[in-house]
Amino acid sequence: MQFEFAPHQAASLAIAGGDTRFPVRRVYCVGRNYAGHAREMGSDPDREPPFFFSKPGDADAVVPVAPGTTAELPFPPQTSNFHYECELVVAIGKGGANIAVADAHSHVFGYAVGLDMTRRDLQGKMKDAGRPWEIGKAFDFSAPVGPVHRAADVPGVEDAAISLTVDGVTKQSSHVTHLTWSIAETIANLSTLFTLQPGDLIFSGTPEGVGAVQRGQTIVGHVDGLTDIAVRYV
Repeated sequence: MQFEFAPHQAASLAIAGGDTRFPVRRVYCVGRNYAGHAREMGSDPDREPPFFFSKPGDADAVVPVAPGTTAELPFPPQTSNFHYECELVVAIGKGGANIAVADAHSHVFGYAVGLDMTRRDLQGKMKDAGRPWEIGKAFDFSAPVGPVHRAADVPGVEDAAISLTVDGVTKQSSHVTHLTWSIAETIANLSTLFTLQPGDLIFSGTPEGVGAVQRGQTIVGHVDGLTDIAVRYV
């Protein structure tokens, strides 16, 4: 039997204000990092240690969304409860392990707006069975991300408002300061579990208000100071 191997397609994101791109390595996500979201998912919002899951870092999952455009993506199969989650995404520029909280920001290249799209029904089935979440979180086109803004260009992003609309109606509205674990604390904690490398992305968590999106609806994610991201699943 002969096998035909397609070349691996690495993902990369535009860097705001220039022609260069940010090559993506790995995608880490923080679960339930806003108290309001923890409550709506039926969990205790107390400040328990953060937990992490991953999405593929390749072009199958990571979708670069250009400024001023609406990315049209295929609606995923095997779901009838497809959820949006707007997040501040951290782009790592300097690697390291066991990073101190005080040093964490020196490892950040920049920030972007991202969507942690979720097949909530499939995720729920896996959770109930005590099985991994991959089919709910790590599917194709599950991680649209806007341009990366250099950290020096957006000094107030960790104090920014974060929101999401569906067809112009606000569904999520919060503030990055409401993160249970701050960006620096998240980086420090994650780096005790994995050696972070340049190109890694960290989806920092989503606020309350997550919900289902239907075919043809337009999702717009927003974080003050960053480029909005607009997506339509068809």
